[in-house]
Amino acid sequence: MDKLSDEAIANIVQEGDAEAFGQLIERYEAKLRRYAQKFLHVEHEIDDLVQDIFVKVYTNIQSFDSNQRFSPWIYRIAHNSFINELKRKSRGGLGVFDADVFLPQLPATETADESALKAEVTKEMESLIQNLSSKYREVVVLHYFESLSYQEISEVLRIPVTTVGVRLLRAKAKLREHYQADNSFNNHE
Repeated sequence: MDKLSDEAIANIVQEGDAEAFGQLIERYEAKLRRYAQKFLHVEHEIDDLVQDIFVKVYTNIQSFDSNQRFSPWIYRIAHNSFINELKRKSRGGLGVFDADVFLPQLPATETADESALKAEVTKEMESLIQNLSSKYREVVVLHYFESLSYQEISEVLRIPVTTVGVRLLRAKAKLREHYQADNSFNNHE
């Protein structure tokens, strides 16, 4: 079963083999937990939400078209669950932002100073990214944290691929603006 695609395993589950669903859980649990951590910060809430997502996936597995890719389908369910939870709690927030977006010039073999600088920028991004509107946070999280392609993000969010690109560009521009504004303010203190 390890060598089967997600789509093939989903098809086996659709045919009535409930035990095969365990393989999908094994493949996606860590990914969905990581995705959830970008929205929620309390571990027991994340645990509960991820389990609820798997219940929804299993309950709705018959609606999955095994001719399509499985990952955008499960991420769509997860995305909706996270957004609903955020609305319920009326708060937002994400975790660490990939500092490479702001420091692409750092070489692969970093010195201690470069590593410290990158860690500092990453910490600053944690607070800055929380100020992005949800439409920008979504594409940032899916692209940089979940490594989804523009096409996959398009399928998850049900928006055109070009919109994904535009939102990602705008999100990075807004983050740079806030980053520069914060650093300008801190340099004048």
